[in-house]
Amino acid sequence: MRFVDVLAGAAAVSGAVAVPTKTLKRAANFDFTGVSESGAEFGNTALPGRLGKDYTWPDHNAISTLIQKGFNTFRIPIMMERIIPDKLTGTVNETYAAGLDDIVTFVTGQGAYAVVDPHNFGRYYNEIITDVAGFGAWWTTVAKRYASNEKVIFDTNNEFHDEDNDLVGQLNQAAIDAIRGAGATSQYIFVEGNSWTGAWHWTSSGTSEAMGKLTDPQDKIIYEMHQYLDSDGSGTAEACVSATIGQERIADATAWLKANNKKGIIGETAGGANAQCIQAVQGMLSYMADNSDVWKGWLWWGAGPWWADYMYSIEPPSGTAFTSVLPSLTDYI
Repeated sequence: MRFVDVLAGAAAVSGAVAVPTKTLKRAANFDFTGVSESGAEFGNTALPGRLGKDYTWPDHNAISTLIQKGFNTFRIPIMMERIIPDKLTGTVNETYAAGLDDIVTFVTGQGAYAVVDPHNFGRYYNEIITDVAGFGAWWTTVAKRYASNEKVIFDTNNEFHDEDNDLVGQLNQAAIDAIRGAGATSQYIFVEGNSWTGAWHWTSSGTSEAMGKLTDPQDKIIYEMHQYLDSDGSGTAEACVSATIGQERIADATAWLKANNKKGIIGETAGGANAQCIQAVQGMLSYMADNSDVWKGWLWWGAGPWWADYMYSIEPPSGTAFTSVLPSLTDYI
């Protein structure tokens, strides 16, 4: 989603302890279906920020509810500067890291995947990351923390944009090399491209060329693309262009995945709580299911305890998408 100043509201965070949840049998053929669990990336202009004022962590009980609905993948956006402040090669802020540890442990303890997502748009302290070695060092530090947990997935960085395509490729490769070098050899790695990693311009933007050259000795790269269905694809409007726009916008990326023997995931998608958007999302997910040889899953944007009446919120029990969209998507979970 294209927003840089992430919401910095405050809300009460549940302290209740959730009962371990049995992961239900899932209907679709996807490997990964789930949501982004926002909170820890909020208040991104307030660094390091204060827990409970500038940022929060996802709610255990809400995650349990979504697992009961069949979801098995939870993307956890974080701020690079909060977990390793001051410099890419620095040391871990253990206070912030403890919050991430808690959510990762909870999610993976339920048998679900936890996606560690530095939600930085290819920036560090609002400057484009050009220090490829430093980016790798950041990932070495973080990956070591979760190297023994095979249910953790590493997401290289959220939505690189307005950067050199070759640089984005180099940063992704540095992340892959660092993660594997840190001993995290069993986990999947989600890689993201330039131009907001949009599926609809994956090839036309030129990002596919450098991204297609990525290598992983474990062969567990998943290409994470994002696709919204509003007029400019930014995910900032309730209206969708048409009932068929979802399938249309990912057709070119599907062809690229097939031609290059790659695997992909739609790591962010959403639409408004209206008939046309629901049809558009269903159409996209149905098309992905028909092409599940290359499309391995999808994640909704978003959940999290501070979204309040946000138009795409899938946060239980009363988020707009949870009550009005999710019931129409059960065949694709």
